[in-house]
Amino acid sequence: HVQLVESGGGSVQAGGSLRLSCVASTYRPCIKWFRQAPGKEREGVGIIYYGGKIEYATSVKNRFTISQDNGKNTVYLQMNSLQPDDTAMYYCAATDSLRDCVSSQFNHWSQGTQVTVS
Repeated sequence: HVQLVESGGGSVQAGGSLRLSCVASTYRPCIKWFRQAPGKEREGVGIIYYGGKIEYATSVKNRFTISQDNGKNTVYLQMNSLQPDDTAMYYCAATDSLRDCVSSQFNHWSQGTQVTVS
């Protein structure tokens, strides 16, 4: 059973940067970042597989960077050029199988952290 502890987040002005961290308690085949703004559906931000493959949502490509330190079981979400539309609660999520990573079936979630851009 993977436990995820997320940190980072906060409030920044437009154009600023923030970094989120997600520490997993054990091995996980992938970690995906999600966000949900008030009144909006949850959307995927990007995913990183344990082997290093990374995919981004179009809305954050070239602004957000996902990386990982497998030795620390930690995944990072570096967010640059933040805009007010990026304001949301951000979550990292994991699953137990590579198949579930591909089909976006996540059953382990972090507590979430608020990102506010003004």
